[in-house]
Amino acid sequence: MFSRRQLLVASAGLGVAALALKVLPRLGSDAGLIEPALADEAFEVSHSEDEWRALLSPQQYQVLRQEGTERAYSSPLNDEHRSGTFACAGCALALFSSAAKFDSHTGWPSFWAPLEQAVAQRSDRSFGMQRTEVHCRRCGGHLGHVFDDGPAPTGLRYCMNGVAMSFSAQAA
Repeated sequence: MFSRRQLLVASAGLGVAALALKVLPRLGSDAGLIEPALADEAFEVSHSEDEWRALLSPQQYQVLRQEGTERAYSSPLNDEHRSGTFACAGCALALFSSAAKFDSHTGWPSFWAPLEQAVAQRSDRSFGMQRTEVHCRRCGGHLGHVFDDGPAPTGLRYCMNGVAMSFSAQAA
């Protein structure tokens, strides 16, 4: 049997949980929640959520459309060292040159600079941190984050999800 105290504590806990589920979604990203941040922005390439689901693999959809993160060291693009171009898996826009790629030892493909007019950025306050999110400027697909601990010449580290990109090798 449960004591009166145990029942009161459990009831209070359920009440707090119910209130949190009702209130937190209204607080938005400033409360550290992840929301589809780009839903109200217009992009050159746009599809309905059902169309995106049909065009992308489940993992690509989770990263590109729901701002997810792939597991570290899971992408073959992390070990891609040929000359070529990394493009958005959502719309095929060229994003990064292999000439700007470096091994950050983080488990994700990293670059010190994107191609001109390839990406856009926004503030990301999810998980109680202040970061800068990077997305494809043409379709709005989430690519990863940029940090200020990269190599010269920019000092930046564009830490990208490999599943959010494709790679085309340069012809020899």
